[in-house]
Amino acid sequence: MLIENTLFGVKNKIEIAIERFKSFETQALSMSEDGYYLAFSGGKDSIVAYDLAIKSGVKFKAHFNVTTVDPPELLKFIKANYSNVEWHYPEISMWKLIPQKLMPPTRLARYCCKYLKERSGTGIVVTGVRWKESTQRLKRKMFEACLKDSRKFYLNPIIDWTEKEVWEYIKTNNKPYPSLYDEGFKRIGCVGCPMSGKHRIKEFERYPHFKKMYLKAFEKCVEVRKEKGKTIMDEYATKWSSGQAMFDWWMNAKHENKDQQCFMFE
Repeated sequence: MLIENTLFGVKNKIEIAIERFKSFETQALSMSEDGYYLAFSGGKDSIVAYDLAIKSGVKFKAHFNVTTVDPPELLKFIKANYSNVEWHYPEISMWKLIPQKLMPPTRLARYCCKYLKERSGTGIVVTGVRWKESTQRLKRKMFEACLKDSRKFYLNPIIDWTEKEVWEYIKTNNKPYPSLYDEGFKRIGCVGCPMSGKHRIKEFERYPHFKKMYLKAFEKCVEVRKEKGKTIMDEYATKWSSGQAMFDWWMNAKHENKDQQCFMFE
């Protein structure tokens, strides 16, 4: 529940989140005339963060990074319901990025996030990150500095919310959300994202066009690897003998290990 009785009295998570927005607004305005940079994905968490920003009365501008592998339903949803969100298009598509990096994106080598999802935003960036999403996100803080960019900070106003509380807020406030959630999708992000695990099978059944595009990109990746002599330089040469072989390897989550990090090319 968003309102909880604790040993220290009543705790209202909505009021706490709004106060978090207000607490850092002066700093946000000192870094950007637009105030907060709200990273909007169109998913349930960013929908809540967006609405709380409005309720708090702070100055902000919402931004959506197109990744080129976004579900079409998501793009239509954002256009229909969030016309004030500014869209940003990448300099390179996923299909050109894969051959350039000489390998598919994986759980450990998520180079795609850098080029497609996290490429913009300075000042104080608002996200819908929550501790309950993953063990990795337990390390995140409500307000934190970006380790890669000294000009950037992150405000995560709903970091202590549960998924149940996110949905409670959306339903109670009658906020629209992508229909994909009602069709069994637990997360809505890039189609084929390795972080989705076995759910990717369902995604590719729904979006066969994206599967074809990945296969085409993998085939090109194999060609570039051959041109660079990678067919004899590393252990993945036989596993990645063709685009289809690379795809089959990629879909098998058991292959991942820390050795893959050495394949991250800049």
